[in-house]
Amino acid sequence: MSELVKRVDLIFGEYSDQKYKTLEKTLKRSNDDIIKDILDSGLKGRGGAGFPTALKWKFTMEQPGDEKYVICNADEGEPGTFKDREILTKVPRKVFAGMAICGKVIGAKKGYMYLRGEYRFLLPSLQVELDAYAEMAKEMDIDFTIEVRMGSGAYICGEESALFESMEGKRGEPRNKPPYPTVSGYLNKPTVINNVETFVNVLMICRIGPVQYKKLGTRDSRGSKVFSVSGDTPIAGIYELELGMPLEKFVDEFGDGDTKAVQVGGASGFCVPRKKFKDTIIGFEGVPTGGSMMIFNSSRSMYNVLHNYLEFFEEESCGQCTPCRVGCQQLRKGIEAVKRGDKPITYLEQLMKLSETMKITAKCGLGQSVANSFSSIVTNFKEEMIY
Repeated sequence: MSELVKRVDLIFGEYSDQKYKTLEKTLKRSNDDIIKDILDSGLKGRGGAGFPTALKWKFTMEQPGDEKYVICNADEGEPGTFKDREILTKVPRKVFAGMAICGKVIGAKKGYMYLRGEYRFLLPSLQVELDAYAEMAKEMDIDFTIEVRMGSGAYICGEESALFESMEGKRGEPRNKPPYPTVSGYLNKPTVINNVETFVNVLMICRIGPVQYKKLGTRDSRGSKVFSVSGDTPIAGIYELELGMPLEKFVDEFGDGDTKAVQVGGASGFCVPRKKFKDTIIGFEGVPTGGSMMIFNSSRSMYNVLHNYLEFFEEESCGQCTPCRVGCQQLRKGIEAVKRGDKPITYLEQLMKLSETMKITAKCGLGQSVANSFSSIVTNFKEEMIY
């Protein structure tokens, strides 16, 4: 890799919490001190939503009751995202240590990793690490156990409340909010649910401290991020980079010299055209991402890209709410009609209004996020919707 972007080795570095030394030291600290370090670090959830991790833990810690849960969301179903798989393959110990720290802070005795159904092949190696963790926990008298629960291949179960429903043996459908997981999550008990990468970041903050951690990234986007780079790129793969970089710099590094668009954040994210590369920041002050970075060059039809996304959303919608169940179908049929010439190009404006309505009326993030890719692709590549 060239010097265009700064390569970071915080997540995948050689340090793997050998024999859980950082965990052992952290468990001797007070809960308030741990929360303060995470808060001072500016860490936001790495699943894409970006909620401050320290606040989520603090809210759950302050809830009454002895029965609480820690859940690691490893249901990595967003198209173009495969960075959690790499983390679980190379540094699973960091994930388990982060979960144990969370268990200590909020007062939970049980943790679960909800693993994507297609990642079943990871179970044997994860179980080896879990056995090592269990042996260590017994030696250190840590009253926090971790268990893996398998998903069944449903994209909707990446949504936290649908994940709880799935774990409880029910159909994977989102719940009404409030109450939020910090109050009523798994089994209706206070629950912290974080992404795989978030738990690793917590461990590294506990190891190097918030001051050192904040040297990475920007004021609004602290730390590093693991990116899944795919599409029209000569160097596809997994890369850990600083947050807050201009998209132009990213394209200069990973593009093939003819990049016309980058889909930031997968199908539920935003499509950024070439003319906006320079002014777009990859981070919470610009375009946030759960990790997926799909690069498209001039040979790609953005109509086909959008059509593919809409087919995906239509298939993966749980069907519980009308805006998503009907909206995804009508958006797909709408762009097909415009492409065939059955509808005028002005019909796209009505479809845009429909997508914005879905954004504010759909029950969960699936239906709400369809407008991201739809509006950004239609707005920036309108000519490709008709020719």
